[in-house]
Amino acid sequence: MKASEPWERAGDKIRLQGFNLELWKYEGEPGSLIPLLQAAQRDYSYIPEAAIHYISDIVGIPPAQIYGVITFYTQFRLKPLGKYLLRICNGTACHVNGSKLMGQVIEDELGIGVGQTTEDGFFTVQSVACLGCCSLSPVMVINEDTHGRLDPRKIRKILKSYQSAG
Repeated sequence: MKASEPWERAGDKIRLQGFNLELWKYEGEPGSLIPLLQAAQRDYSYIPEAAIHYISDIVGIPPAQIYGVITFYTQFRLKPLGKYLLRICNGTACHVNGSKLMGQVIEDELGIGVGQTTEDGFFTVQSVACLGCCSLSPVMVINEDTHGRLDPRKIRKILKSYQSAG
């Protein structure tokens, strides 16, 4: 395979034409796997299977070992995030003020758990150690919007507003 050719694997849904072909400069270079994975995730917001095979060809590491690296580091994702990234805080102040119940309300309303994305691709839910908004506890952040002093009714209203906004 040549760097000037668009890279595509049979059956893959994604073509990697947009993936930086300049990455071939890393071919065979020790320690290049992480920067290549970071570049793929930056370009796609996750690491598609086709990119893993592409990177495998560049670095000469089998795809199975690359999967091992991806699943070891929490910075990497194998699935795209939803349109709205919902992060629920589980820091001390939030925990004491009911973040566990708030997480359960979110799970019930969206039908997904932490680390999952709704089937419609709208929401991805993540649990974080602290959002740094302790005075607003319990708190969640949806994309860049902070929502604090949560209760079940408020959460339902917030989620409905995002769902209706599309």
